[in-house]
Amino acid sequence: MEIFTLPALLRRNTLRLGDKKVAIREKEFGIWQSVTWKGYYENVRDFALGLHQLGFKRDDKLSYIGDNRPEGLYSELAAQTLGGAIVGVYPDSHLDQVEYIINHSDSVFVVAGDQEQADKMLDIKKKCPGVSKVIVDDPKGMRHYGDPILVFFKDIQKMGRELAEKEPHLFEEMIEKISPEDVGMLNYTSGTTGIPKGSMITHKNMFCVARAQDAVDVAAEDFEYVSFLPLPWIGEQEFGVYWSLYKAFTVNFPEKVETVQENIREIGPHIMLAPPRIWEKMCSDIQVKIQDAGWIKRLFYKIFLPVGYRMAGFNLEKRQPPVGWKLLNRLAYICLFRSLKNYLGLSRLRHVYTGGAPLGPEIFNMFQALGVNIKQAYGMTEQTAASIVHRTDDIRLDTVGQPLPGLDFKISDSGELLSRGDTIFKGYYKDPEATEKALRDGWFHSGDAALIEDDGHIIIIDRMSDVMKLTDGSKFSPQLIENKLKFSPFIMDAVIVGQEMPFIASMISIDMGNVGKWAENNQIPYTTFTDLSQKEEVYDLIAEEVGKTNESLPKVAKVKRFVLFYKELDADDDELTRTRKVRRKFVEERYKDLIEALYGDQEELEIEADIRYQDGKGFRMKTTVRVKQVLENGR
Repeated sequence: MEIFTLPALLRRNTLRLGDKKVAIREKEFGIWQSVTWKGYYENVRDFALGLHQLGFKRDDKLSYIGDNRPEGLYSELAAQTLGGAIVGVYPDSHLDQVEYIINHSDSVFVVAGDQEQADKMLDIKKKCPGVSKVIVDDPKGMRHYGDPILVFFKDIQKMGRELAEKEPHLFEEMIEKISPEDVGMLNYTSGTTGIPKGSMITHKNMFCVARAQDAVDVAAEDFEYVSFLPLPWIGEQEFGVYWSLYKAFTVNFPEKVETVQENIREIGPHIMLAPPRIWEKMCSDIQVKIQDAGWIKRLFYKIFLPVGYRMAGFNLEKRQPPVGWKLLNRLAYICLFRSLKNYLGLSRLRHVYTGGAPLGPEIFNMFQALGVNIKQAYGMTEQTAASIVHRTDDIRLDTVGQPLPGLDFKISDSGELLSRGDTIFKGYYKDPEATEKALRDGWFHSGDAALIEDDGHIIIIDRMSDVMKLTDGSKFSPQLIENKLKFSPFIMDAVIVGQEMPFIASMISIDMGNVGKWAENNQIPYTTFTDLSQKEEVYDLIAEEVGKTNESLPKVAKVKRFVLFYKELDADDDELTRTRKVRRKFVEERYKDLIEALYGDQEELEIEADIRYQDGKGFRMKTTVRVKQVLENGR
């Protein structure tokens, strides 16, 4: 089968569908604005030709920093049409992170989504001498800006339109010159284990991962997809860019981050991808709303949720449910599941996935019980996103599924998962040593400890560097325990410790919204996150939740003691990646005094810490952190 570049896929869809079908939809000022495939093509063409006139050349890099908007896709495909590559920068990145990625990638132009992102670029422009222009998408609030480095997206498109009128065949000629082996994206890794590395993703990688995904879960042109995860994340690229171009389904962009759930309800997507954080939040919302609901709804929830779990059990065990259970499940759907799915916007889902990190089995089971056939997808930036996924009729809670077509996997002598195939990246930009290490012997070395079952299912144990061992030699996976703890609606994050220690302990971050509501219902006054998290009653609440988790864990993996973080873990403080994965080594180093207290004999610890707000201001905080023992009954 012929391999297409992304711009060639755009051209193919435009020739076939033109103005007959919507390619992109964006909500602005409360109204959904539609762009057809012809409009999509023309927007990319105009911006590409405008960049061409500004001096963008083959192998140049264009950075995009902004929220998910159509202009993000126009920027990406325009840079690729010119033989260059797009570089995604998370919109909530710190100045030093933005500076690092732009300079390391050798970006010559930057597209800034709005005034906030433009201000970032103006702050660091002297540190980014390679950037010749900052192209602003939304100029709102920038009427009086006069810096010559700034130009506006619409003005560049106007330049491109004028060139298209003079040379109508130029854009087509550019598309023809792109090779599937060309690097179309520099995608920076999340940086959980160090400085982010720029993965070179080719057009062949992009096309092949979309083709492989569609071979497992077929999409249709009338499908809807809501793009709300950051565009720099490779998972969002696969679903919102590569797959949508491959099968010509519609991509929808929410009005703003705060309205994502509402916009999902309005669209009713057929395909949905979300990291565990989103599913955990949905699960917490359901549990909290049921607690606040009237007695009838609470009764229905108590009666019918077990029915859903039983039906999910039949499906997972590949057994035909008896007629009585089918009737009960239909009644449960009418009385409970339908309204819950409608509330979450999940009623029309055909293909639904979780990725980015393992999803806890409790969350997995709950959505299966609601009739949301959620599937685990495993992949890495270097594998161009998904490489392993569950089949719809073959879902197992203990695995991440089976390899996508065209990919080979094996386990090394040390237990590491190795892979090869058309979706494996070209290497790390300007880092031949890391490239050689990652791609040695013709296989990509993932750094994950894994097992391959006889039926092809793959079990991911943990990062090889994260698997821990107690002093008695017992090994355990911290990630497994953390995922189980996060099933609690009151726990936002958990960091398990215990390497070369006599027992397992945890540092836990409470869910401010849910714990705050619980405190109000129980007439417990509080002021700040720090104040709430260190309340004795909150420690007792979390101890009960940890106790419940311990009941489902083997003896060696039970949590014996814990402390509650006095602040939320934050990507701005380098404690989380931009995809909200815990940077374990950094957190363990930053909070080493808490870890020492967990394994000491003190019950309280005086803490002084510098707290930084998003606006850059900060203060020195003093508080007392408790160390809580978890007894057998969870108290």
